[in-house]
Amino acid sequence: MSSFDELGLIPPLLQAVGDLGYKIPTPVQQQAIPLVLGGRDLMAGAQTGTGKTAAFALPILQRLAPQSSTSTSPARHPVRALVLTPTRELAVQVAESFRDYAKHVPIRSTVVYGGVDMNAQIAELRRGVEVLVATPGRLLDHVQNKTVMFNQVSVLVLDEADRMLDMGFLPDIKRIISLLPAERQNLLFSATFPDEIRTLAKTILKNPAEVQIAARNATAELVTHVLHPVAREKKRDLLAYIIQTRGLKQVLVFTGTTIGANRLAHQLRRDHIQADAIHGDKTQAEREAALADFKAGKIAVLVATDVASRGLDIESLPQVINFDVPHSPEDYVHRIGRTGRAGLTGEAISLVAPEDMETLGAIERLIKKRIERVLVPGFQPSGATVAALMGDEPKRKSSPPVRRDRPPKQPADPIFSSPYEPGQAGATAAQPAPKQETQQKRKQPQVAALLGGLKRA
Repeated sequence: MSSFDELGLIPPLLQAVGDLGYKIPTPVQQQAIPLVLGGRDLMAGAQTGTGKTAAFALPILQRLAPQSSTSTSPARHPVRALVLTPTRELAVQVAESFRDYAKHVPIRSTVVYGGVDMNAQIAELRRGVEVLVATPGRLLDHVQNKTVMFNQVSVLVLDEADRMLDMGFLPDIKRIISLLPAERQNLLFSATFPDEIRTLAKTILKNPAEVQIAARNATAELVTHVLHPVAREKKRDLLAYIIQTRGLKQVLVFTGTTIGANRLAHQLRRDHIQADAIHGDKTQAEREAALADFKAGKIAVLVATDVASRGLDIESLPQVINFDVPHSPEDYVHRIGRTGRAGLTGEAISLVAPEDMETLGAIERLIKKRIERVLVPGFQPSGATVAALMGDEPKRKSSPPVRRDRPPKQPADPIFSSPYEPGQAGATAAQPAPKQETQQKRKQPQVAALLGGLKRA
């Protein structure tokens, strides 16, 4: 397919796509857009950065276009499409896409997420919106306050559904779904589809079409993978060494914890590397400021946690570094999905300590690829551990062979090796008198005394 014209999109949407510089639809767009336009439920798996947001946003807008209105009355703009995302960043990104694509159609959209005051969101909802993008927790806050109605929702989208389940949103999702009209179109879009997602899909999707652009849980082909075996206490020094010696200017670094992200960003700044952290404990304004500085090149390193990274849309990000190896192999796929996007090359670097070996094995099994090992002199762990991480674990030394031609060593005491010999008569002559004789020499009890006494002499 050579252009968006062949997808059957209406002229206002084609104009918006042209304004954004889109030329050729991506594979997921080519396959998903006709299915969504046809009203099918859909389960689509595609790598982050393949254009999956447009794959559901464009056909949703087209299906809503006949009901669009230029009226200012809120009653003419009920919520008709609901999009759920796991994080604020992803919610903001999706909402911006809807606004860009709806530039030439009178369809309103807004986004609601936690961490900010609800009053501005309430005002937007009261104004009336056809497309609502939300994180589950904040959406239920609005449900509790009766500031949102779902009675006319005709399309539900679960974006990054696997991450929502990982974050424990399944009860919230089920509660939200219970509030929606039974007759609706359901779309699941995600980079990965573990078994838990397929179980959820069976409960909400009706005769769904399935689109799988890349192999299940596969990584982008244009991303090169490399790992550096390193002693845990030398990880930070190695990270600084890589950034400084290679002159890296835009690096997204992943840590496992919020505290770890803050500490690492602080330590990098002490090494004269411009760095900042982005995580769930920061306010939305702080996160947006850090992301803006990173995109503008004011900081070279953005240290992020997995939750905060979802939805980060950074054009032509060249490197992603796993400072902490993710505990979940699927998180590795999501992390490196930040680079190698839109046909560009990328590099995924992992700093692997000895205790990460088991997790590393699970990652390689998931992506069906052995990650190249590269030692950095001065930072590697001990020799035996390096051999194991490099995949060259030495064979165990066998025990020395037992010599069979030597007679067994005699014990020090011959009693343990001498055969039993019966006792001889003469052998007992020199022995002390038996205890029995001694007992016979004991004074016998005086029976007379017991019968009446003894006669006096």
